[in-house]
Amino acid sequence: MPGADGRFAPSPTGSLHLGNLRTALLGWRFARSAGARFLVRMEDLDRARVRAGSEAEQLADLAALGLDWDGPVVRQSERAELYAEALARLEADGLIYPCFCTRAEIREAASAPHGGARPEGAYPGTCAHLSARERAARERAGRPPALRFRAGEVAVTVEDRIAGARTFRVDDPVVRRNDGAFAYHLAVVVDDAEQGVGEVVRGEDLLPSAARQVLLARALGLPSPRYAHVPLMRGPDGARLAKRHGAVTLAERRALGQTPAQVRAALLASARGLIERFGLESVPDPFAFRTDPGRSRRSP
Repeated sequence: MPGADGRFAPSPTGSLHLGNLRTALLGWRFARSAGARFLVRMEDLDRARVRAGSEAEQLADLAALGLDWDGPVVRQSERAELYAEALARLEADGLIYPCFCTRAEIREAASAPHGGARPEGAYPGTCAHLSARERAARERAGRPPALRFRAGEVAVTVEDRIAGARTFRVDDPVVRRNDGAFAYHLAVVVDDAEQGVGEVVRGEDLLPSAARQVLLARALGLPSPRYAHVPLMRGPDGARLAKRHGAVTLAERRALGQTPAQVRAALLASARGLIERFGLESVPDPFAFRTDPGRSRRSP
């Protein structure tokens, strides 16, 4: 049984919106209510999308809301050796194959009728069973391949603290992109296991991703964390919170005259049902942990 250590793992590609911050706040409360660690990890593998100054801004927003974290911030861009070792293990077990498909080809194949046997939008397995001759022809064409994990559309059940037991058919996820960068699903599985993360609190839109990650963890012989996929914040129109809804970042709310404490209170109020359901009311006010809300609790 995994422990209760939690984490918040944003991508430093822009400002955190209120939905991200509420998820971080709930993750913090889940961990602290269990007396566990709360870690922060930057998922910055997609270097083309990383925005200068975004990491510092995101950390400042967390601190302004009173959230502290344990140990130094971990960055995926500094952990390539761990991902390479995991990929080599999967390759040795015959679970990796090169995929030469373009995104357009995948979209076209995935949209074709398939009798309901495959999840909508799933990778159709085009390159999963290429012959040696077919693979050589694609290599001669000069198209660099991505690497995929051979899942075979197996059904995986995810036990979620909020959604309950949910079963998904898993397509063959990319584990290394065709530009050589390691992909999200492999990195997050390796990171959560290596960091000792026992409970992942994140948005409900990522629930299907958990099935891929559970399957990869099994293949690598790694433990899977428990999951709690929280409802997304929505605008007045019922749609997922977005820029079109107005002031959706902490900076924008502060510009309207709201203090971080007021924003935090509003975020907690919007999640009152979850807080009561899981007994998170007993967690002390975040600002009670320190007199300087700009400092996090870090290891020496």
